[in-house]
Amino acid sequence: MDLTARHRAYWRRNLWLTATLLTVWFAGTFVAGYYADELNDVSFLGFPLGFYIFAQGTLIAYLVLIGIYVIVMNWLDRRYGVSERR
Repeated sequence: MDLTARHRAYWRRNLWLTATLLTVWFAGTFVAGYYADELNDVSFLGFPLGFYIFAQGTLIAYLVLIGIYVIVMNWLDRRYGVSERR
């Protein structure tokens, strides 16, 4: 199947978005986890900051990442005329 320039542009933007969001996910999960001991020296609302980030903050960040993906992909679908309906 030969892809048109429009298809290639759509998938290039899709891959860029996915890679960007996965980079943010990685940083929020693994980089913050690597520094959890240092973060636990700081207290936030009576809890160690490392605990608070992983118990509450990452869950909120994941929801925000999902929301960003949905909004941007819907915008890309409209811009490039991609429809899920057949």
